[in-house]
Amino acid sequence: TGDPFFAHVAKETLDYVLREMTSEPGGFYSTQDADSEGEEGKFFVWSEAELETILGQELSTFAKRVFARIVVLPTHTPSSRVLRDPFLTKNLLQLTRTIPRNAEQCERLELRFDILARGRKTIAVDLKSAEGIAVVKRLAAKADALIEGFRPGVIERLGLGPDVLLGVNPKLVVGRMTGFGQDGPMANMAGHDINYISLAGALHAIGRKGQAPVPPLNLVGDFGGGGMFLAFGVVAAMLEATKSGKGQVVDAAMVDGAAYLMAMMYGFRSAGQWQDERGVNILDTGAPWYDVYETADGKWLALGSIEARFYQEMIKGLGLAEVDLPKQHDRKRWPELREKIATAIKGKTRDEWAKVFSGSDACVTPVLSLDEVSGDPHMAHRKTLATVDGVTAPEPAPRFSRTKAVAGGPAHPVGADSEAVLAEFGFSTAEIDDLGARGVVGQPK
Repeated sequence: TGDPFFAHVAKETLDYVLREMTSEPGGFYSTQDADSEGEEGKFFVWSEAELETILGQELSTFAKRVFARIVVLPTHTPSSRVLRDPFLTKNLLQLTRTIPRNAEQCERLELRFDILARGRKTIAVDLKSAEGIAVVKRLAAKADALIEGFRPGVIERLGLGPDVLLGVNPKLVVGRMTGFGQDGPMANMAGHDINYISLAGALHAIGRKGQAPVPPLNLVGDFGGGGMFLAFGVVAAMLEATKSGKGQVVDAAMVDGAAYLMAMMYGFRSAGQWQDERGVNILDTGAPWYDVYETADGKWLALGSIEARFYQEMIKGLGLAEVDLPKQHDRKRWPELREKIATAIKGKTRDEWAKVFSGSDACVTPVLSLDEVSGDPHMAHRKTLATVDGVTAPEPAPRFSRTKAVAGGPAHPVGADSEAVLAEFGFSTAEIDDLGARGVVGQPK
């Protein structure tokens, strides 16, 4: 398709499928193993016929094109053959290693488009080496917090578990970001936002009556229930550490955060004010005065007229007479009320309605596309978005009155700041040069 995000997801999916569906362990060569002097390079290969058996012809073709780490031998070659010759492995790796690097560069966004990595220094450390582990410990000794997003148990196996880190720095806050949490039956399973919010009850609640649940992008699990709760937890733990002198572990699970974002709905449900069915409640498009409606030009208008006086202003702005309508909270007649509102809104374009309700308390706003946001008068006044180097992105939020947040510069290549970070944490020039020369830190080749 030419879509870089699709290519990235497809590549990761193929990685998983081939690993899981093959009887042999692995199936891919390891650049670390093959590059390590004295270690035996080893990887498994499949014949084309067997690759197609696993993936099917279409995916097999795609895999060979974009997932360059698959080495396909001629059909007559036994796929169970294990290449154990270090010289042969090294040469095969040299012949193919530029492909994965180039492929990944094509699949990833240009650094200027990587908004989430703006302003962040980056250091690359080889965590498979004892020297690399020692580097991380020295960094942790002077850090306020360390955040990791591996599956449960990974940093423990690396020798960097919370007990070890807190032994190095008793005031350290260790933030652990996972989807399912550090424990539980699903703790070690893979997942994405949609999976986490489905377990939390959030996905079930979003959508229209009688229709499938609608994933709200990845805002609720990844960003709201994940990243924001992790940030809040780490800052809270750091603040507490200034008083107690003790650090702690922050277990930020997206399933927990997504569920917590649903706290109000859980409360409503317990009080009998929320039906466990989507599209029939006040805030889930069930109420005709809290929904989106199509306008004359095929665009959309958002209504959030919950309170009585806001509702009355909305009705007046639409040119309707309240005496001719069902009562606002008469659920049995909501379909009738919805039809009258929809008919009225169809009579004007979106921007015409925006002018009608401009400056009012009707809680009626135009639904803007991503490309329209920066041109909106209010959003432009707030300077909510800014364009830098041809890239339009949100400015930092929230806003501080004294210590103003400033959007950082473009994202840095992985490992680009290794030397600067080490120097900042007290490593000598000689140490930095030695670590770089031995490949313990620095930009990945």
